[in-house]
This record gives sequence, C-alpha cells and structure tokens, in this order.
Amino acid sequence: MLLSGTDNHQAGIGNMAELLTPEQKGQPGYEGHLNDLVATLPEVLRDNGYSTSIAGKWHLGRTEELSPPARGFDSSWVLVQGGASHFDDGRAIIGVDPKAIYLEDGKQVEVPEGFFSSDFYADKVIDYIDAAGDKPFFTFLAFTAPHWPLQAPDSYIKKYEGRYDEGYEAIRQQRMGKMKEMGLVGHELAANVPLDELPSWDELSDDQRKTEARKMEVYAAMVDNMDHNIGRVMDHLEKTGELDNTVVLFMSDNGADGNSPEVLPKNEEWIASEYDNSYENIGRKDSYIWYGAQWGQVSTAPYPLWKGFPSQGGLLAPAILTLPGASGGAINHEFFHVMDVMPTFLELAGIEQPTSPYKGREIFDIQGVSMLPGLNDKADENRVVGWELYGRSAVRKGDWKIRLLEQPYGPGEWQLFNLADDPTETTDLAAEKPEKLKEMLVEWDEYIRRNGVIPADPADMKKVGYSFTTCLYGKCVE
Repeated sequence: MLLSGTDNHQAGIGNMAELLTPEQKGQPGYEGHLNDLVATLPEVLRDNGYSTSIAGKWHLGRTEELSPPARGFDSSWVLVQGGASHFDDGRAIIGVDPKAIYLEDGKQVEVPEGFFSSDFYADKVIDYIDAAGDKPFFTFLAFTAPHWPLQAPDSYIKKYEGRYDEGYEAIRQQRMGKMKEMGLVGHELAANVPLDELPSWDELSDDQRKTEARKMEVYAAMVDNMDHNIGRVMDHLEKTGELDNTVVLFMSDNGADGNSPEVLPKNEEWIASEYDNSYENIGRKDSYIWYGAQWGQVSTAPYPLWKGFPSQGGLLAPAILTLPGASGGAINHEFFHVMDVMPTFLELAGIEQPTSPYKGREIFDIQGVSMLPGLNDKADENRVVGWELYGRSAVRKGDWKIRLLEQPYGPGEWQLFNLADDPTETTDLAAEKPEKLKEMLVEWDEYIRRNGVIPADPADMKKVGYSFTTCLYGKCVE
C-alpha cells in the first residue's frame, strides 16, 4: 500500500506469502509479492527524472525479477524477508526459512562483518543521496528495527538499565500522562485494559520481572539507535544544503507488536535449539527475544490490542512529516492512511497520478488521497477505508467503524463504534444502532467486491501453521 497507493489485496499482498491459505493460493491479489497491476511510487518518480533508492526491508518479492530494480529503484540494498537478525550472523526470523537473504541491486549478497542493521541502512541511504548528484531524489530508508529479534549494541542497552523495573502498569500510566500533557490524546481517555488471561507484573517472579524489564531495555535501545541514525541522515541533508528542499516522512508501519514469533511455523523448537536467551545474553546477536503482549499493550495505550488486529491499537501508527517552508510543532489528528503517501508525494512533486494502461500494462487506480487537504483541516469527513488480514476485518466511514475479531479477542461477530465519542473502542453500539451497522456492512461488501478480498478463516490459518495463541510464562490467550 505504501509504494502502490492502493489496497494490499489489489497489489498482490492479500496475505503474507508465508501464510497463504489453500483458498487464497493462486488467486488474483494473493500472489505473495508486489504484482504488475500497480505502478509503484519509485517507478513513477524515476520515469519523471528522479533518482530512486531503498535500503532496508523489502518483503515484496524474493527473486531478481521481483526485486527493487524491477519496481522502480535505481539503487537498492535490501532484506527480502520480513525480518532478520540485526547483526552479521545472517539468520532470518522463521525456522522454516532460517537464512536471511539480502539483495544489492537485485543480486544476492552477504552482510559485511560488523553489520548492524540501522547503522548500515543509514550509511547506504546517505551514499545514495550523494550519488543522486544534481537529480531530484527519492530514497526509502526501511529500518528493520525495532522488529524482533530484539537486539542492540551493548552501549545502547546500558543506557536503559533499570528504566522499566516498575513494570507494565506503572509505565503505561506514565506514558498516558505524558501523552495527555503533550496533547496527543484526550485528557478524558483511560488506558487500555490489560489482558486478564496473561500474568500481571505482580504475579511474576523476581527473575521473570528482571527478564521482562530487560526486553524493554533492548527495545528502547533499538529505537534510540534508530533515532540516532535518522539524525545522521537529517544532518547530512542539512550539511549538503538539501534539507530545506526535501520532504521527510517518518512513520511506523503498524501499531506496536504484541505477537509472539513462537506461533510461526516450527519457530518454538528452532528458537530453543539455535539461540541463547539467558538473561545475560538478551539483546545480543545470538539471542532471539520479543517483548510480548503485555508490553505491546503498554506501547499501544490507550488503544486496544496490537499489530495484526484492525483495532485502533493495531492500526494507529506514529508519523512525523516535515515540509519545506512549513512551521513545525503542529499536531494533526486527521485520519490518514498509508495509501495516501504515494498521491501526496506525487502532488508535491507536481507529477500526475499514473493511469491505465501504464507502460503497456493495465494497472489499478490509486485509492489513496493526498494528505495535503487534511493537513489544512479540509479532509473528507465521509471517507471509507477497509482492512482485512487473517480474517480480521474492519471498515471505517468518517467517525464510524465496524470491526470483526475472532474469540477471545472479540465476540466473533461485527461490532460498531463511534470513534469521535469512543476512540478506544470500549462501547459496542451494534445492538443499539442496527441501521448504522447495516449501512456499514454495505460498505464492507463493497470493499470485498472492489478489492477481490478472500477473507481467511482462523481455522484455515491454523492449517498453514499459524496460531492465534498468545502466551506469557505458561498462561495463554487462545
């Protein structure tokens, strides 16, 4: 969606390639890679004279024919899978696909000795900016941090020793207070409710608390290191005189991740046999840890659930945009979607949106809309957007939203929320407002039709080896 400006089901990623169900395999929109039915942002920019580059995560196709050079990037150094070790040991994140694959300009390469992901990708982007010369440039710095496995240089981890010893709830409330003070959330909002099925901080042993705190220390270290590298890129733009002529967008790709990689195919056995997750080794290159559902809910507070769910905790993500000549420091609460990045950048560059046929092939129209009206408080108040992944589904129309989550994360049937009155989705209005629910379900049917959605069933996901179970120290949500 980020690079195509359209829905993932049209662009070929209706589901993750590794988790396609039997009903989805071979169907249009479920190719498992970025298909030819979309024109990409770098492709259109390159066709209009831009130097285009990417460093970091790709995960849109594994072969040379599906690599960044084939989709519009002049220069590229990417990881083709969804994640990998952040150090130089070359391991991926799934036991059935254990070797990380890296491509430089479409050709397979190995990571250099001393590699650390965020440092290396920032170095590459700085080189690409310099190589653009006098041409306008578009570069995509796709950090793999802070995706698990949580790993960071010791010097960064040391900075956060003891910071999270107070535990889940204390940190959650501290963050809520700070967000209210900054105007990021309303003062009336309460924090999201922890999952009762999982142990609270008070129920953990001293050793378990120590381990849980260390996980967050490493996570914070990864974010700190990433921030340092963003600063390096920004400083380089300033030093070369390009900063005041460059649009910079920083964003996360989803809500915080409370999932457990142990539920991925064969991962539990692989992690146990291949890694040293002792307390002293947490965060180093031969460790494989994640921070789990309780810290995930701290990170998404005050919103419910996390990455992989179409709840607000899974959908809302931070974003920072700098525009030449614009005053800084403003907070904008309008609704924007990742599909909006491509049309926004094209408008800023003065380039027409691609239309079909494009370079001899049929393509889908861009579904995203420019963010510029919304930045000036002129957004479409009745915009309709849908989501579906793993059978979890949602549609938003203006302030109204319907959501479908399987048990135990939801009731297994459609719920209705008014986000203007209830931004944290605590009050289901489906029974109280059946006509509004019916109206929203019409929008859902149109979303399925327009985008060729084949919703997955949780039972089908289990058949391909993916479990929806979330566990912590022997207690599980399942």
